[in-house]
Amino acid sequence: MLPGGVLRLTLGIGSGLGRRPGDPEGRFWGVGDRGPNLKIPAAISDYGLTHLEPLRGLAGAKVLPAPDIGPTLAELQLKAGRVELIRSFPLRMPDGALVSGCALPTASGAEMEPTFDVAGAPIAPDPSGADSEAVAVLADGSFWVAEEYGPSLIKVDQQGTVRRRWTPSGVKLPGGEDLLPARAAERRMNRGFEGVAASPEGAWLYAAFQSALNRPGADRRFTTIWKLDAETGDLAGEFDYPFDPPQSFTADAAAGEVTVDDLKICELAAVGHDRLLVLERITKSARIYRVDLAGGRALAKTLIFSTDAAGGIAPDLEGMVLMSDRELILATDNDFGIEAAETRFYRLRFSTPLAG
Repeated sequence: MLPGGVLRLTLGIGSGLGRRPGDPEGRFWGVGDRGPNLKIPAAISDYGLTHLEPLRGLAGAKVLPAPDIGPTLAELQLKAGRVELIRSFPLRMPDGALVSGCALPTASGAEMEPTFDVAGAPIAPDPSGADSEAVAVLADGSFWVAEEYGPSLIKVDQQGTVRRRWTPSGVKLPGGEDLLPARAAERRMNRGFEGVAASPEGAWLYAAFQSALNRPGADRRFTTIWKLDAETGDLAGEFDYPFDPPQSFTADAAAGEVTVDDLKICELAAVGHDRLLVLERITKSARIYRVDLAGGRALAKTLIFSTDAAGGIAPDLEGMVLMSDRELILATDNDFGIEAAETRFYRLRFSTPLAG
């Protein structure tokens, strides 16, 4: 109970979706993000936390009303037109400690995204913190989780225990390996790794930055997709993904001004070796494109699906999983229900194979 009313929280599972090769029909996995968080203006206006007024102008500041809720994996089953929760479990460190949703003690984490409790007291950075946004499920039942803070890629075993964590060079965390290119740490605030997928045989990982890196001369009409060796983390390929013009996202443009800074990738799915589906969106409008990395660094896109054309799909699509060569499931991010949103799932069927 807060001064302005009751804050009701629900499980968040739609930030990213993945499926293990050979899973039973209709089975897939979801991951939630860092946990419930409120922007300062919303905390003041919606929940009466007026004592937070001095924090209103602090860039990127968030309130974590339940900091003990952090990244969680969920096993899901599509059955008779419904998605059922089989089980969920949090990510844990090897010593059993929970992975928190608190910012990292790095310039790209704690200083860029300061966090506070409901009383307005700063929440200390956590070297195990993660803002999980995407998941790839491997044949042995282990996971790769992509997160935004580091940004980093986290290898997790079948029980949710962190076994490896790859960070940008110079971003050193306990038990981590800073073997990714240093420029990854130049991600924009809250725009780190947002998509991850594994090649069909599991030898390669594909990781997407949500938006363009925050570096001098960066063209924000493009973002970056990396191909990485799944064993060593070596960068095997770097690709420029071109965004559509922001004004072409008609539902968002109709709701107000949109700019190139609003464009983002929110999910990847592998449909073959070096062939990906990319979920591109602003907020209300989303599109799915197919790209072929074999074509070179400058990627060409083939449109597969558009919510502007289909209609009837809720905002904030973030999860996408390939269920068969002609079927996708999409999911929205409910932000743990802080604004009474519910996770919504959509089943898309196509007349031709999605690999093209």
